[in-house]
Amino acid sequence: MKLSDAQKKKLNAEIKAFYLDERGEEIGMIEQMQLLELFEQRLAPIIYNKALDDAKQWFSQMMENMDSDYYVLYKNET
Repeated sequence: MKLSDAQKKKLNAEIKAFYLDERGEEIGMIEQMQLLELFEQRLAPIIYNKALDDAKQWFSQMMENMDSDYYVLYKNET
């Protein structure tokens, strides 16, 4: 997963604000970038895979619904 420069800039600002608000610490640009790179490398694949699993589960449920809806359309053959 690759972030745009604008996304990186925004996230770096959020990391800086988090450290200041939560820990009362100033964090430099290098530390911000290192944390963001760590998150990209370690968390992004986990989040991506979870999103794929969620999409597959949703799609499977929709297919089940479609299958039952399909048979509702059948007409009685008398």
